[in-house]
Amino acid sequence: MPVDTVGDGAALRLQTRADAVHRLWTRERLVQISSVGHRPPGVDREILALAVPALGALVAEPLFVLADSAVVGHLGTAPLAGLSLASTVLVTVVGICVFLAYATTAAVARRLGAGDRTGALRVGVDGMWLALVLGVLLAAATELGAPALVTALGATGEVHAQAVTYLRWSAPGLPGMLLVLAATGTLRGLHDTRTPLVVASAGAVGNAVLNVALVYGAGMGIAGSGLGTAVTQLVMAAVLAAVVVRGTRTAGTTLRPAVGGLWASVAAGFPLFVRTLSLRAAVVLTVWVATGLGDVELAGHQVVNAVWGLTAFALDALAIAAQALVGHALGAADVARTRALLRRTLQWGVGAGVVIGLLVGGAAWAYVPLFSPDAAVRHAAVLALVVAAVTMPMSGWVFVLDGVLIGAGDGRFLAWAGLATLAVYVPCALAVRAWAPDGAAGLAWLWAAFGGVFMAARAVTTGWRARGTAWMVTGA
Repeated sequence: MPVDTVGDGAALRLQTRADAVHRLWTRERLVQISSVGHRPPGVDREILALAVPALGALVAEPLFVLADSAVVGHLGTAPLAGLSLASTVLVTVVGICVFLAYATTAAVARRLGAGDRTGALRVGVDGMWLALVLGVLLAAATELGAPALVTALGATGEVHAQAVTYLRWSAPGLPGMLLVLAATGTLRGLHDTRTPLVVASAGAVGNAVLNVALVYGAGMGIAGSGLGTAVTQLVMAAVLAAVVVRGTRTAGTTLRPAVGGLWASVAAGFPLFVRTLSLRAAVVLTVWVATGLGDVELAGHQVVNAVWGLTAFALDALAIAAQALVGHALGAADVARTRALLRRTLQWGVGAGVVIGLLVGGAAWAYVPLFSPDAAVRHAAVLALVVAAVTMPMSGWVFVLDGVLIGAGDGRFLAWAGLATLAVYVPCALAVRAWAPDGAAGLAWLWAAFGGVFMAARAVTTGWRARGTAWMVTGA
């Protein structure tokens, strides 16, 4: 064969290969470009499949506070103000341990995305053991330190006595509360949000029934409300733990705690602990400012805080979906999908915030009377709820970004960001305490500081982080 014919054939083969590579590169580039502007097929269905059941479970939890507030509120202003302080302490104790749910969700989802279901369950079991140990220790500390904790919040007289009573009767439920967090985090990481929904819904109903029966039927007053909450949480914990145990046995994984696993849970959860501690410090500071404004403002703040907690947890349902989906995508090393999930969940978060804000602010006059017969308390609560409603779209953005970064395991950044946002909020809260006018206007200014300044600081820090790629670490 002539030499020039061989050269022509080789050149033709090289050109054919070059064309194939070019077509492949072009197709991959089109996929990348498409992922920037469009969501992958079915992503909305995946978000909703996780978020809707998570929404039910998350909304059911604040219903505990709402039920307590509605039942205790009709005992008088002092019991309602006492419940405001006591529930703040209790929710703070549980809230600083929310890493038991968040860190577990992210770790389990990442293991599941990497194809290690047995390892995912192992992580969940270690998290539940850690929750049980912490719950027992915190229950004892809360029981003994109840008077000092309430005094630190500025309570005196009858309000102090009511708050201490509620704390001491509800403290035995703390091991159950923390175990619920860890078990729920495990199931969410496994993409099972339905089981926590069923358990939380049944618990909310049971808590409401127990509250009425113990507070009014048994004549226990605010003590009955605390006892009802404790019993309900312990039952919920037992049910959720049984579900995880059954899955663990099916996978052939041991139920014994592993020292290394417990330490890994602590190490993964500590940055989220710091982050949550900064958030709870902001909440406690807000209650302290409300206490200084007066009993009416404090009682009104309890109503606003209960409603805001309900809406915040509703928005957090999208964050839960983002945690599980982002953790799974990064575990599978799918960066393009991670970015698409970020964009779409943020759209859902802001949109949900708009709708919730309209409902919360527009209907405040109708539902606030359910919480208190005092006209001054109702007026203060309605005005503050309108202020809080305006900030709801921004809150949706913040909650979703938190979920994305938690799902990515970016706890260290969230810890530093939490401390920074707290530093921004503290001077604003102190200014309200010092210079805000009396009555409804003072409470409105307080919620402008919390819902506006504090949430805006969180939106800026997490939004800046999400624009980059440092948080997108792939693999198990």
